[in-house]
Amino acid sequence: MNKLKIKAGDTVKVIAGEHKGKQGKIREIFRNKNKAIVESVNLVSKHTKPSAQNPQGGIIKKEAPIHISNLMLVVKGQATRVGYKMEGDKKVRFSKKSGEVI
Repeated sequence: MNKLKIKAGDTVKVIAGEHKGKQGKIREIFRNKNKAIVESVNLVSKHTKPSAQNPQGGIIKKEAPIHISNLMLVVKGQATRVGYKMEGDKKVRFSKKSGEVI
């Protein structure tokens, strides 16, 4: 399994696909599938049967996972690549565009 350069809670921009250009926060990451769920991006309609929690049933909008290769970290409003460097004895992420530690 390869190292992921984004974490849950990061703001990301979609750089490819149907939702190209949209931004949002990462809600959840699926490491085994290399996918992430981004808030208010890649919404799909899901048909639900009536249940105890949702007695009405019907169609609900839900976020679907997006492949991590289609996401890019946003730092101070700019999409940037991510690098790693050692600061003392601690490994930190930094923005390749500005050089600042994330």
